[in-house]
Formats: sequence, C-alpha cells, structure tokens
Amino acid sequence: MNLENCPRCGRLFAKHFRDVCQACTREIDKEYELCSNYLRENKGSIITELSEATGVSIRQITKFIREGRISLVNAPNLAYPCEVCGTLIRESHICDACRKRLSNDLNKSTYARGNGDDESGSGNSVYQTKGR
Repeated sequence: MNLENCPRCGRLFAKHFRDVCQACTREIDKEYELCSNYLRENKGSIITELSEATGVSIRQITKFIREGRISLVNAPNLAYPCEVCGTLIRESHICDACRKRLSNDLNKSTYARGNGDDESGSGNSVYQTKGR
C-alpha cells in the first residue's frame, strides 16, 4: 500500500487510481457537476464567468477541459489560459505565439551551437570528423 499526502488538502491517503484523497475526489466531482450544469444553461459562457458563477477555480476548470470532462464543442466561447502567457486558447497547452517563440529560440540555440558559439562567448569548440 502506497500512502501519500493529498496534494489538494494534505490528508494522508492510500494512493491507488487517483492522485487525491477520496474526500477531494468527491469535492472535485461536485465541482464538475456545478460546471457541467452551469454550461448546460449558459452555453456562451467564458471561463471567468464559469469560475465566478460556480466558485470552481480556473485551474480546475482547465483540468476538466484537458481531461475531456468538459467539451469545448458545445461551448463556443469557452477557452483556457496558455501555460506560458495566459492568452486564452482552445487546444494544446501553449498558444501559437508562444509555440513559435519557443521554436525560434530553440532553432537559434541549435544554430549558435552548430557554429561554435557557446554560452561563454569564448568560441572554443571541439569538432570531430569521421575517419576515412
């Protein structure tokens, strides 16, 4: 038996299939029901309205969306924050702008390292060639 502290409430619990204790699981299920019922009646809601009306955190609502418990198909205005900049998105973890910036930064870093530039600016690199 694997005993852990619940990350949500701190209580000790036997971790099996859930990452939180039974009491928190019940609370999360109630939060989901609140969100689901609210969205059924208010299909055009945005995430801040949903959070304010139900008392469920934006973080928890985002988790429901990512788990597939809340579908964005019938909620045309519902979106969740990008993990980097907070811009509202409807898919993935980061927005297109952050994804492009991350890709560009990675390409620049790869290019700089490939040209012998290193972080120290010394320009000293070792190149190896395959023997013939």
